Amino acid sequence: MSGHRPEAELKSVVARKGSFLQTMKAVAWSFFGVRKSSEYEKDVSQLNPVHVIIAGILGAAVFVVVLILLVRWVIGSGVAG
Repeated sequence: MSGHRPEAELKSVVARKGSFLQTMKAVAWSFFGVRKSSEYEKDVSQLNPVHVIIAGILGAAVFVVVLILLVRWVIGSGVAG
């Protein structure tokens, strides 16, 4: 073996100090698909992947709830009918 330990690498990646708010902002920009290459590289080096997964799930849940509320509002207002 070459001495490469994936467990140690995984622990170092998960121990990154990026804040959850910073992660939420990065995920929000990702939903729009608008990201500078330099900002992306900065996020990749700083953000905790566990935070990214949680923020992505929360962002998707909020998006679905907003869509459901919007559809109910349109149907209830009679605009769609």
